[in-house]
Amino acid sequence: MAEKKQCVFCTKNQKYVDYKNPEPLRPFLSGQMKIASSRRSGVCAKHQRKVSTALKRARYLGLIPYVLH
Repeated sequence: MAEKKQCVFCTKNQKYVDYKNPEPLRPFLSGQMKIASSRRSGVCAKHQRKVSTALKRARYLGLIPYVLH
């Protein structure tokens, strides 16, 4: 059985997920611009909630598209 991934934000001791900078949020999106599950992204539950909120805010502001054509 493979070892579980460590949370990126916990290892960097990052408390805040910045929605205004969309490039670090790209790995948490799938090919169809869906929010990736915590199993695939390897983020803990606390930071998964923060990442999903940050992605939704970035979408609302137009920094990240909702879908790809």
